[in-house]
Amino acid sequence: DVLVAALVMPLSLVKELSAGRRWRLGRELCLVWVCFDVLCCTASIWNVTAIALDRYWSIARQPQYTLLARRRISNAMIALTWLLSAAISLAPLLGWGETYSPEQQRCQLSQDPSYTIVSTGGAFYLPLCVVLFVYWKIYKASKLHMGGRRRNAVLPLPEAAQVKEASQEPQMVFTARRAAITFQTDGETWREQKEKKAALMVGILIGVFVLCWIPFFITELISPLCSCNIPPVWKSIFLWLGYSNSFFNPLIYTAFNKNYNNAFKNLFVKQR
Repeated sequence: DVLVAALVMPLSLVKELSAGRRWRLGRELCLVWVCFDVLCCTASIWNVTAIALDRYWSIARQPQYTLLARRRISNAMIALTWLLSAAISLAPLLGWGETYSPEQQRCQLSQDPSYTIVSTGGAFYLPLCVVLFVYWKIYKASKLHMGGRRRNAVLPLPEAAQVKEASQEPQMVFTARRAAITFQTDGETWREQKEKKAALMVGILIGVFVLCWIPFFITELISPLCSCNIPPVWKSIFLWLGYSNSFFNPLIYTAFNKNYNNAFKNLFVKQR
């Protein structure tokens, strides 16, 4: 998300402000810009997917998902995220479609139909399917755990029960009508709150991700396939709406998770 803001958005802004949205910075810089655009945005999207998976495993597989296992899986997901993003972004540089038109001074994503299908599928539609499936599993697992606790914690009493104090003192009788007694430890309460918070975080993360990116990727997919003439102003709006996801992601992470909050502080604040 930081790289999107630092490397991609400045050149995108230069393009937007030029007359006719023309690219006047040459072919080489065009290729570099498109490469970083696809690389960073795809990595950002797959990081959303990785975080959703991490939240799901922390709920559904808590006994097996130890700190050591989590570190190994996280490292593997980070590596796969960047490898997949690099493969999609470097393909045009290796000859799969052209991104620069010197006659029209146009710099854009490759419009080759086969590349469009593969790139949009790998960068958006596949992770979209994964995060929606994961959120459904998180919601289901959270409901199952909380429902199971309620069923295990409720103890029905007879219509009327009497408890007598066994002593030589005058008899004391306590009568209880039909009721339910719930036994709940602080640990269970903490875990239940953690699951609810994780489900809420992933839900907001996915919702913002879908709202920000789906207009852009729908237009990117249909434009080369149907030769639709989408007004450039709408393409720009959809592109910058997608970029805005990189602004919202860190806010969502830090708002719902103290570990992310502390990690960001460690990145940008010098430790004493």
